[in-house]
Amino acid sequence: MIRICLSLVVVFIVSTTFSQETIDLYNGSDTNISDWYSNSIIPMFQAAVPECKVNQVITGGGAGGNDPIVDRAYAAFKTGDDPKADYFEQFDPFRPVGAMDEGFWVEFSTDNVPNYASIVDAAKETPFNLPYRGSQVLIAYDKTKVNEAEVPHTWDDLVTWIKANPGEFIYGRPDRGGSGRNFVVRAVHEANGRDPSLFTVDNFDTALAAERFAGAWKILNDLAPYLYDNASYPAGNTPTLQLLAQGAVSMIPAWSDQAIQAISLGVLPESTGLVQLEDLPLVGGYATSTIPTNAANLDCSLKLANFVLSPEVQASVVEEIGGFPAINWDLLPAELQERFADVITNQVPDFPGGDWNSAMNDSWYENVAPNVNRNE
Repeated sequence: MIRICLSLVVVFIVSTTFSQETIDLYNGSDTNISDWYSNSIIPMFQAAVPECKVNQVITGGGAGGNDPIVDRAYAAFKTGDDPKADYFEQFDPFRPVGAMDEGFWVEFSTDNVPNYASIVDAAKETPFNLPYRGSQVLIAYDKTKVNEAEVPHTWDDLVTWIKANPGEFIYGRPDRGGSGRNFVVRAVHEANGRDPSLFTVDNFDTALAAERFAGAWKILNDLAPYLYDNASYPAGNTPTLQLLAQGAVSMIPAWSDQAIQAISLGVLPESTGLVQLEDLPLVGGYATSTIPTNAANLDCSLKLANFVLSPEVQASVVEEIGGFPAINWDLLPAELQERFADVITNQVPDFPGGDWNSAMNDSWYENVAPNVNRNE
């Protein structure tokens, strides 16, 4: 009898669990930015870098929401504990005082963030923060009313157009919105040789301010008779945009992100044109992120920092939130470059806050708009 022996073959299947690091990202920006992260940036990043996950914690509104989390992480840095925070959207690395010098914040470079090489010089303030999206005040105008040949490209062009078209231009109060504020700042720069470096956080002096503001008030008072509704300055960015949307005026200063989003949402008509002055652009600035050196998931956090500087995300900055890229426009799709050719600039002048800003606002009310009730 032939016996057939069936051997039982046992197959051991070894399963390997895919390991992911989870970045705890604290977002202190407004809702439109945290929504953008939730709906676009995080899904894009996790698809491109599957070994890294992102847990977004919204601290909200840019009004210090990240402060207590940073304080906790800084305390953990000193004790060697887990900070339970890896990435901060919108935080100034000059705080807490002394933390930067102690090595609390990551110093960004091409060594740890290769795309750091693509950042435009205008966006760089310190290597301890990561500029990745910007906004700048532009001139917005109604293409159906403003002849293309008359679109201003310099301050002198703008003054000429305002005087030739009385009642068709307005800017907002400098203390009630950045578009009006930065139009006033541009007049200040014009009166001081177009040299923004004359104004720094460290050189404020009351007498010096009066001297440097005097020429700007002369410029703005000369324009006042030609402004909309006898120079009835709107109390904010939105009211200024509304006057353009309603056809009450044909030209205004406007934040790039607000104007671009308003056009895409239909709040402003598609016939709205945007242009930047070429002799000296209007003021703007960049939003930044920071990473603590004691982040438990430092490797993934640096990968996220590199990802937000990729051309893919930088194109999303323009298309989805109406911001400006922090990298050179040449790295973005040609279609975007063509669409925004009139506003592309790698020069973003700034103006200090604090005493300079307060003195400018007070002096504007006193010397340019003495009949405007500041509290209305």
